[in-house]
Amino acid sequence: MSLTLARLEALAPDQASLAAAKKLLNRSNWPTLAQDGFGLVWGECQGSGSTPYRTVVSEVDAGYKCSCPSRKFPCKHGLALMWLRAEGEAEFATAAAPEWVAEWVSRRRGPSTGPATNAADKPRVSIEAVEDAEAPADPKADARAAAARERSRIEREASIANGLDELDIWLGDQLDGGLAAFPAKASAACRVMAQRLFDAKAPGLALRVDTLPTRLFVLPASARPTAAITELAMLHLLAAAYRRQADLADPLSQDVRQMVGWNITRAALLDDDGALRISDTWRVWATRSETQPDKLRRIETWLQGSDRPAVLVEYVPVAAGVSAGVYAIGDTFDAELVFYPSSVPLRAQIAEQTGSTMPSDAPLNLPAENLASAYGRYEDALIAKPWLGEFPVMFRAARLRTSGENIYLDDETICLPVAKSQADAVWPLLQLENIDGAGLWDGNEFTLFWAETIIGRWTA
Repeated sequence: MSLTLARLEALAPDQASLAAAKKLLNRSNWPTLAQDGFGLVWGECQGSGSTPYRTVVSEVDAGYKCSCPSRKFPCKHGLALMWLRAEGEAEFATAAAPEWVAEWVSRRRGPSTGPATNAADKPRVSIEAVEDAEAPADPKADARAAAARERSRIEREASIANGLDELDIWLGDQLDGGLAAFPAKASAACRVMAQRLFDAKAPGLALRVDTLPTRLFVLPASARPTAAITELAMLHLLAAAYRRQADLADPLSQDVRQMVGWNITRAALLDDDGALRISDTWRVWATRSETQPDKLRRIETWLQGSDRPAVLVEYVPVAAGVSAGVYAIGDTFDAELVFYPSSVPLRAQIAEQTGSTMPSDAPLNLPAENLASAYGRYEDALIAKPWLGEFPVMFRAARLRTSGENIYLDDETICLPVAKSQADAVWPLLQLENIDGAGLWDGNEFTLFWAETIIGRWTA
């Protein structure tokens, strides 16, 4: 049985589901569309969350499965995938079924043998009705909506400006109290200021203030006062830069706005003709998940292409339970990535993935440079983006050494301290003369995620 629009109408639970499905027919909503050539089609549909919903359909009997929490069957994602297939205008890449599709197939019992739904009991749904229901464009309504958005933007700008004024006063109070004593009172002081910034609609800046004590307390006590000076100076720099956006180059201005808390939606990013787009084969070399004070879990997936790194960032509610990213270390896939505007473009979204994600045992495509050269890239990036944070450092022919209780990554030209939390994990690598690898440097310590050695691969 092939998928047809008539079959789609018969399967749709109600007219509203069909209307919702139609809104998902834009190809940009589907980073992945694929088929196996034997009746299985699947895709990943970008919903309101950061993680795409995974949908699979059997063309043989119109069986379906979606990872979304909808209580309608089929859900709008399943209907949209069937619709795209039935119309035949979207291109489905031919590929081997990924693990999640194969798992669904293995658990299926075949076509339903239960009692058929009485067609007389089901409201008539129609694709034509969806077309007819679409209201013509209303220029006046569009103008009112645009005016409302502009008023909201102006109000938020004013609120952020007030929040920055409060931040200036708070920074002055910390200086008056003495920075040597700041680490001891940082938790209480930062919590109050962070809440004020949240109220001022500057969530990015608020989160930076809220997590400041954590960044201090992972350091030795002797290093905390100096680190506090750096952290507070960075807050002052961000506030000053935000007030002078008009004087900054556009990429740097975008950095500042994103740091303060202005978000760029996926749809807006994909529609940006000026955004950096790179089609390449991408390799996953690191994944990381951490819980933020705002009750969101941040999931990072670090990628390496032919000649540049990238990071995918997802946010999922902590209440959703344990969550992992879509990709695992070692996975390889072909995709077009679109990068967020930045003076140091790293964060990206997948615009379109072609083919399936496949695990690979091949070595990571590391640049042919030593640790010192790799660190030079970090310094260049820091000049371009002073609040850079973590930066990928990829190197060849370095080794791990110990000095007292500390472990360092060294190439006889430069020496980077390895994160103390990794002391036990990297201990076996101390016995090796040379390793090639990749990790993240945050200005204070290096976290190793991938190493190629003479005895095999090591991953964090």
